Amino acid sequence: MDRVSMVRLKIQHGTTYSYARKIVLGPHRFSLRPRESPDLKLILFDLEIAPQAKINWSHDVAGNSIAIAEFSSPTDYLSITSCSIVELTAATWPVFDIAPTASRYPFLYSDDDWADLGALLHPQYADPKSLLENWIEGFIMQRPTDTLALLKDISNGIFSQISYKSREAEGTQDPTETLNKASGSCRDFAVLFLEAARTLGFGARIVSGYLYNPDEIYIGSLDAGATHAWVEIYVPGAGWIPFDPTNRTVGSSNLIPVAVGRDIRQITPVTGNFHGTCSDLIDMSVQVTVEKE
Repeated sequence: MDRVSMVRLKIQHGTTYSYARKIVLGPHRFSLRPRESPDLKLILFDLEIAPQAKINWSHDVAGNSIAIAEFSSPTDYLSITSCSIVELTAATWPVFDIAPTASRYPFLYSDDDWADLGALLHPQYADPKSLLENWIEGFIMQRPTDTLALLKDISNGIFSQISYKSREAEGTQDPTETLNKASGSCRDFAVLFLEAARTLGFGARIVSGYLYNPDEIYIGSLDAGATHAWVEIYVPGAGWIPFDPTNRTVGSSNLIPVAVGRDIRQITPVTGNFHGTCSDLIDMSVQVTVEKE
C-alpha cells in the first residue's frame, strides 16, 4: 500500500430557501452527517436550522443518519447549515485484498452475500435496445478477466468518453441518455457506472458526500471542496470499493461519504415540501466548503 496520510477537515454545508410570502413548511429530511468508516473518523457534527424546528434523528435501512425536521410556524425563508469535522485517513493508491474466488470475473457471490445484496444487484433502468449492455461488452476482452482491472477500465471509459457538464437542474439522466449525449454531471457519471456494474452482476450502491480538492485538480469542484456522487462496488474479501468515475479514481483518499443507497433519490442531502405554489419559491442557494481544520 502506498503512503497513508491523515488530514483533519472542516466541512460546512449551507442551504437557503427564500419565499415570496410566508408559507407553511412540511416535514424536511436531512442527510448531512458523514458516515464513519475505517478511513473516516467523525470528530464533530452540528446542525443548525432556522426557523426553529423539532428534530428527530434515526438511521435508515442503509445505516445513514437521517434528521427529520418538523416546523410549526409560517416562514418566508429556510436555512439549513451543517458543520462537520472529520479525520480522513486513506491510502493514495490502495491495495484491495480481493478473495481468490472473486479475483477473476465472472464470479459467484456466496449465498449469504447474494441474499444480503438483494436489490443492489439489479439494474434500475430499462435498456430495451441493449445500448448499455453493448457498451459494457466493449470493455471485456475475454472471460474470465481480472475483476478489479475490469471495473477500473469501465470507470476510466466513462471518464474518457463522457464530457463533464455541471447541471443545476434537479434529477439524473438515464444511463442511456448519458451515453447518447456523451456528457453529464457527477451524478450522471455515477448512475452510469452503477448501472454498468449491476448489468455485469456486481452488487453496487451509490454514494453522496463531499469531494476534498485542495489542489483543485478534480472535476466537479471549482474550489477546495464540493458535494459529490460516486459508487461503491462490493467485491468479496475487499468489501465495498469506492470508484469515482468523474475523476477516474479508486479508493477514498479524497472522498467524505455521507449517505449510501440503492437509488440516487434516497441520498439527496435535503428534501422536503411546503404548502403553496411554485411561484412562492424565489431563490435557493447552496454553499459548501471543505478545508483543512
